[in-house]
Amino acid sequence: MAKLVAMYKHPEDKEAFDKHYFEVHAPLTAKIPGLKEMKVTKFTGSPMGGETPYYLMCEMIYDSMDDMKKGMRSEEGKASGKDLMGFAGKLVTLMIGEEA
Repeated sequence: MAKLVAMYKHPEDKEAFDKHYFEVHAPLTAKIPGLKEMKVTKFTGSPMGGETPYYLMCEMIYDSMDDMKKGMRSEEGKASGKDLMGFAGKLVTLMIGEEA
């Protein structure tokens, strides 16, 4: 299993971010070929108290690294990436990993 993980810092306008993320970006991303599962987590706090450095996380799960790469190169993958950079380019950190 391969994962693409997107970590989003706190946006200035959380309501506008959520509206775009859940109504536009997530539906675009869900159409990427080879994507098996998409898990979105909105952080609510830390066991150490205070606000977390991140607002939201999305885990995009693929059967293999090759499936993920193909998905990212697809028209749907390119559309998702273009949208991401347009609304959250300064907020997002992307990481690739494999389940251990």
